[in-house]
Amino acid sequence: MVIEIDFNSDEALYLQLRNQIVLGIATSRFREGDALPSVRQLAENIGINMHTVNKAYSVLKQEGFVKVDRRRGAVIAIDIDKIQALEEMRGAMQVILAKACCKNISREEVHSLIDEIYEEYGGI
Repeated sequence: MVIEIDFNSDEALYLQLRNQIVLGIATSRFREGDALPSVRQLAENIGINMHTVNKAYSVLKQEGFVKVDRRRGAVIAIDIDKIQALEEMRGAMQVILAKACCKNISREEVHSLIDEIYEEYGGI
């Protein structure tokens, strides 16, 4: 598993880790049923505290991307409710689109960017 953490970033390490795993799911590097490394193993591999990895795994569990199996540890399980996901996206996109409007970014530019990003993840 290749996880890229930027230790100079202002973004919290657990969020970077969470985001890397979500991107891995979206790009099919991680698939339904794949077991993630143990907290200890991943912490050692990327040189961060075990509590940081545990927090990232907890967030992924709360968001519906992983489940915890007593024998296998954290396992990719994409069971998040679509309606809930859409509501979360709506909230995040409202701010992003407001910023775009303030910067005079056109609707066409936004749509083009969304299409480009969505295609990277195998979207239709």
